[in-house]
Amino acid sequence: MSIKKISVLLSIWLLMFLVACSGETTEEQIHTHLEEAVKLEEDFENKQSEITQLELEEQEIYGQIIELGTEDINQIIELSKKAIEIIDERSALISKEKESVEASKNEFNKVEDLIPELDKETKESARKLVDVMGSRYNSYDNLYEAYTLSLELEEELYNMLQREDLEQEELTEHINRINDSYQQVLDANEEFNGYTVEYNNLKEAFYQEADINITYAEE
Repeated sequence: MSIKKISVLLSIWLLMFLVACSGETTEEQIHTHLEEAVKLEEDFENKQSEITQLELEEQEIYGQIIELGTEDINQIIELSKKAIEIIDERSALISKEKESVEASKNEFNKVEDLIPELDKETKESARKLVDVMGSRYNSYDNLYEAYTLSLELEEELYNMLQREDLEQEELTEHINRINDSYQQVLDANEEFNGYTVEYNNLKEAFYQEADINITYAEE
């Protein structure tokens, strides 16, 4: 095939592509970005169950450690090292989780440029959607930071437990810091979940206003 023919075919394909794109309404384009953002967070959902399982395994190890006495230091050291390995796994998973949320955020941000093309009523609905989702992404960043800090404090704890000269006062103080970090994680998670529920409600309302028919699966 000649270069000229290839050029003509490419031109025809490009023209067909542009026509196809121009045939999609702004509302439909927004719908595409919103649903793609959801799809990109699927890995986030999968990581949640894995992280929870590892948390349970670590709690079991910690329970075994606190039942041991100072004369069982070798066993404490062995168990503490296992706990640190689990913390490393959790850290890797939370990093992957954050990557999926960042990918979702990048996709969702494409909606912003399309809002000016909407009619007044739908535009207002879309802006509310964008504002709440922005708050949701920000709350996830807070959740990620709080969880990462708790992981660091937990690792420090297990390193401390391997010391034969560890004082009870030092241990108690560190455990209090961990408990405070846990509370920050719980608060950040509650805020994130709240924004998620609010966003889902706004998205459904937007689809109704934009006359986009979506069937929601019952949980």
